[in-house]
Amino acid sequence: MILNETYTLSNDVTIPKLGLGTWFIEDGKAAQAVRDAVAIGYRNIDTAQAYDNEHGVGAGVRTSGVARDELFVSTKLAAEIKDYDTAVAAIDGSLKTLGLGHIDLMLIHSPQPWDDFRGGDYAEGNRQAWRALEEAHKAGKIRAIGVSNFQQQDLENILSSCTVAPHVNQLLVHAGNTPAELIAYCESKDILVEAYSPIAHGAILKNQYVQAIAEKYGATVPQLCIRYTLELGAVSLPKTANPEHMRSNAEVDFVISDEDMDALRDLPAQDYGEHREFPVYSGK
Repeated sequence: MILNETYTLSNDVTIPKLGLGTWFIEDGKAAQAVRDAVAIGYRNIDTAQAYDNEHGVGAGVRTSGVARDELFVSTKLAAEIKDYDTAVAAIDGSLKTLGLGHIDLMLIHSPQPWDDFRGGDYAEGNRQAWRALEEAHKAGKIRAIGVSNFQQQDLENILSSCTVAPHVNQLLVHAGNTPAELIAYCESKDILVEAYSPIAHGAILKNQYVQAIAEKYGATVPQLCIRYTLELGAVSLPKTANPEHMRSNAEVDFVISDEDMDALRDLPAQDYGEHREFPVYSGK
């Protein structure tokens, strides 16, 4: 069962292959969502400072009835933080807000602030934020460190001066949006890719071509899309607060043929509709 399967990061820390994304889950509802997910068998929970639900996620973990060491909790340093001192304070802030003693994985959420996504040069700021993560990692506050939305040049900037290489790069990856060259680069540097929005933020659900492929496997479109990202070798992080969707999302123990993997990879780009306003879906 996929909920029992893990990848091993370059520092030998294991991470469950399927996780629960919590973007858009309100802080007041996050604890119950986490408890529901853990009861179903999820052991990987992903949040971020920008989601404004770290408190609820932490409460859900603490009251889940499962030992802390059996759960893998990730959060992200706000994209706007591009200096060492602010990063140090924000890392400690997440530890306090989550209330978990340690964080399993912490990422720089974006190489640029959201209001300048894919814009200016923040190379030095990212190196400073990375230094703060390295120090927290060495101090045992964080078990693994990484980045999110980083392109190859952004990774090269970190790799040029780091003492700990990124363990993870969390990216927008789904059928019709598969940055194959970047994924291959990450693999070459032993950086595990995590796929957020594997169901294309819902934009793919009505795609009749994808529906037809899913039917071949007796699967739903979300199940097919989640399985697609897993077969790319990525962690898959579908987001939901609905326990039935959590259960369904974990029923992905089938194998997609090479032909269908190619077809899903080559899908036309998705129209994200109202969600185009978010930087990661803007097409930049």
